[in-house]
Amino acid sequence: MPVRGRTAIVVDDGITTGTTVRAALTALRRRSPARLVLAVPVASADTLAALRPLVDDIICLATPEPFYAISPFYQEFHQLSDAEVTRLMAEAAA
Repeated sequence: MPVRGRTAIVVDDGITTGTTVRAALTALRRRSPARLVLAVPVASADTLAALRPLVDDIICLATPEPFYAISPFYQEFHQLSDAEVTRLMAEAAA
C-alpha cells in the first residue's frame, strides 16, 4: 500500500520491549509518509519514550507501572494460528 505523502498509523495490541514495532516503524518511515503515528492501548512508558523519535505522534491509553506483559490487560489474549490470520485477512480484504 502506498504511504508516501499520507498519514500512516501503526496499530499494535500492546508494546512491551518494542522490538517488533520498532522494525515496522523504521521500515514504514523509509516509505516517506507525511506523518507516522503509533497507536496502542497499553505499553511500557520506557519503551514508548524510546520509540518517540521514530514517530510524529503516539496515542497510548495506558502506561501502567510496573509493566510486565500485555495479556493481563485483555479478557482474551490467545495466540492466533496461521490459519486464523489467513482467514481474518481474507475476510478483511473481501
